Amino acid sequence: MAEQHRQHRRPTAEAPDGFAAALRSAVRGEADFGPTARALTTMDASNYRRVPLGVLAPRDADDIAAALTVCQEYGVPVVPRGGGTSIAGQATGTGLVLDLTRHLRSILALDPAARTATVQPGVILDDLRAAAAPHGLTFGPDPSTHSRCTLGGMIGNNSCGAHSVAWGTTADNVRALEVVRYGGEALRLEQGRAVGPHGVRELIGAHLALLRTGYPDLPRRISGYALDALLPEHPGGPDPVRAFCGSEGTLAVVTEATVRLVEAPRARALAVLGYADESAAAEAAPGLLPYRPLTVEGMAADLVREPAGLPRGAAWLFVETGGATPAEARAHAERILRAADAVDGTVVTDPAGQRALWRIREDASGTATRMPDGTEAWPGWEDSAVPPARLGPYLRDFRALLTQHGLRGTPYGHFGDGCIHVRIDFDLLTPAGVSRFRRFSEELADLVVAHGGSLSGEHGDGQARAELLPRMYGDELVGIFGRFKDLWDPDGGLNPGMLARPVPLDTNLRFDVLPGPGRPVDVEFGYPQDGGDFAGAVRRCVGVAKCRTETAPGAGVMCPSYRVTGEEAHSTRGRARLLHEMLAGEVITDGWRSTEVRDALDLCLSCKGCRSDCPVGVDMATYKAEFLHHHYRGRLRPAAHYALGRLPRWLRLAAPFARPLNALARIRPLAALAKRLAGITPERTIPELATETYSRWLRGRHGKGRHIVSSSRVVQVWADTFTEHLSPQVGRAAVRVLEEATGRTVLPPPSGVCCGLTYVSTGQLDAARAVMRRTLDRIGLLPGHPLVVLEPSCAATLRTDLPELLPDDPRAHELAFSVRTLAQYLEEYAPDWTPPRLDRPAVGQTHCHQHAVLGDAAERRLRERMGLTGELSGGCCGLAGNFGFEKGHWGVSVACAEEQLLPAVRGAEPGAEVLADGFSCRTQLDQLAGRRARHLAEVIAEGLEDGRP
Repeated sequence: MAEQHRQHRRPTAEAPDGFAAALRSAVRGEADFGPTARALTTMDASNYRRVPLGVLAPRDADDIAAALTVCQEYGVPVVPRGGGTSIAGQATGTGLVLDLTRHLRSILALDPAARTATVQPGVILDDLRAAAAPHGLTFGPDPSTHSRCTLGGMIGNNSCGAHSVAWGTTADNVRALEVVRYGGEALRLEQGRAVGPHGVRELIGAHLALLRTGYPDLPRRISGYALDALLPEHPGGPDPVRAFCGSEGTLAVVTEATVRLVEAPRARALAVLGYADESAAAEAAPGLLPYRPLTVEGMAADLVREPAGLPRGAAWLFVETGGATPAEARAHAERILRAADAVDGTVVTDPAGQRALWRIREDASGTATRMPDGTEAWPGWEDSAVPPARLGPYLRDFRALLTQHGLRGTPYGHFGDGCIHVRIDFDLLTPAGVSRFRRFSEELADLVVAHGGSLSGEHGDGQARAELLPRMYGDELVGIFGRFKDLWDPDGGLNPGMLARPVPLDTNLRFDVLPGPGRPVDVEFGYPQDGGDFAGAVRRCVGVAKCRTETAPGAGVMCPSYRVTGEEAHSTRGRARLLHEMLAGEVITDGWRSTEVRDALDLCLSCKGCRSDCPVGVDMATYKAEFLHHHYRGRLRPAAHYALGRLPRWLRLAAPFARPLNALARIRPLAALAKRLAGITPERTIPELATETYSRWLRGRHGKGRHIVSSSRVVQVWADTFTEHLSPQVGRAAVRVLEEATGRTVLPPPSGVCCGLTYVSTGQLDAARAVMRRTLDRIGLLPGHPLVVLEPSCAATLRTDLPELLPDDPRAHELAFSVRTLAQYLEEYAPDWTPPRLDRPAVGQTHCHQHAVLGDAAERRLRERMGLTGELSGGCCGLAGNFGFEKGHWGVSVACAEEQLLPAVRGAEPGAEVLADGFSCRTQLDQLAGRRARHLAEVIAEGLEDGRP
């Protein structure tokens, strides 16, 4: 495993003697040279990896200046880092990483009259947009990572986004900058003022002719330094701000920025136009620009997981329009629809429908990392741009070049600006594949230039393209880039290897350090989506960082622990990075025994939200179970693993003694002792045991004269541990509903079956497999009969963990395929049944496992038929099975509940129904809010008892 792989790894560099102490004494922010901090920042969202010496979270501009002074003194390079979503490698470095997201997140001023805002570099774009929205304003550039990218990172990369056809690039929207050079000198940059350090004006003056003719004319020219902005004839005079934007942290570190705000349309509409293929869509895009749309975005069918809401076609343009009123915005969109020569089209005006469609487009940066057959695809030529009128021919030539090299990729992106995003199925794991990556990159650079384009049209050059800049600009102009860099940074300490004197594009690849195809990691789960390769599963995380969104209203779940702590180590991406470094063995050197990985995974709720919400389907709950299995193999486990991880066993043993045990649990000293021994946090109340289990009740019911006449008239209901021992009223209600709705008889469950959930979540995978095999031996599924599972977490375990832990047992796949929720079963087997009409509002929680694995579409439709109005909360309740009961998790558990669930329940209308199908969710509401939530089965059964139509 990693132990064998590590012996081939070189040791990582260490900080110079005295550097860490000198830095800590000079700054107030946190300086961390430990393995966790370093491992978390080895990569961004690119193909590249560089190991830093340490990470500093400066508290203010003075800290940045002090740090740059110390770094110059010790010869330590510096890379500023925002959200870490750069796709060309420019947010990685070998020296000191400046984490500008922890403290420098303030909006210092917002002037609605002047339409400007002054921000610190770590401000999240969506936070600025939210602050500007009450004034009818917004910040124009909006990359698909708008919920987590920072203004400093956008300035560094000259980011653009979907609305650049209306509002331009970041450089078009920055008015002034406060920056600090390597060594600590502070400068202010403004249009028409000083052009930068001494010597810059003379450099520009000596090369006027080349600077006037050496740049292509197109809206998305991001590559290289924008030295033409310093020409004397530039509108408004030389603009050092524009020249600085896109410099990728190689000139100075931004400490403050004054940006332009634009008027946000009061209403928006979205025209979605279908075309035969992406070339047809690309050729149509320039013809729509005279209608002054807000966006002209393009994508093809390959990237669409769920085509719901899209018109006919194999490629689409998303053309957004604005207006003072919804009618005006819609009329604008309909004019475009009539003018477009599209196969099909539609206009969407309701905000929810628009958000759903935009989510398809925004998730493309993640979904594009897997080809339709599951093959990995990578950035590298993520965002080249050509003049919009040349986009159609360029795409045809691009496709031909892919075919010539035996590669595949699906273009998408900003068709109105001629900017194309694409992930390509490069083989970056073998020397031959890397050689092909280089040859293709060189030939594609020539192709882009032949079409009058820019190697980068949005994400910057970084390591991916800077080496190829001479093909675009020529050696003389690239030489001027190097001299410009030297005037700003004569010591070469800021982000070395980027833009000027770049490192080769085929070095520092992040895959080099992982176990190769010939050395698979020995693991327990099957990882069917990754060919059984754990390293391949870890590679799924490409760093787009959707998990780093701190506020996610609505139905999304990922990533609850990050939204509570704000710490990278507690994001899905952070944990994936630590697992990557665990396999690499350079920074994290003790493999499966790693305490750094263990501590990061400790606050993972195993909610499975990332399995559905992550654009590339990272499944951290499974990775956590895998890690815990290896970490504790042959060692003493935490007490909670024995108490809560083996809960089904203890509950079966306790069932005959439920009454006396409940009485003892009400004696506080005894309960406190029991919780301490079991590793349960003292704030929790021990749930009460059922005095009559669900299966005992059902067998007794059948013993009172109910006989099964035909096996075709039965329903199989899973007797999960929670329904069986802790909430049998849910099972009784489900029986009432199922027999009423279908006319079938619910079978008594076999004894001793268990899905293995608690064993899986605590990483006791040998025991989990034994439990699952025993279940498969006893379950006796009736052919053609689904299995109704009332507890969402158990349903998700049967659907996913069971076949992935027993991939070679066909019975596991058969059982997984048979699983249905109550609503799914009723919709499939009682489609004409009329549920009771309740006509009242509903609040509560969609279980995170149901959201991630099973979906809740059937539940939504059933609630609608019952007249239960309103949306259930997204996020996670925070109890999450054993997580919220374990010692040390109380604070995070409560904070997760406070994010969406508890405020929704407290603010509910009087008489609102509180719904929660998961036992954990109901327990959390009972213990934190004092509210009794009910399973949907209980609510339906009550309606039936009341005789409501």
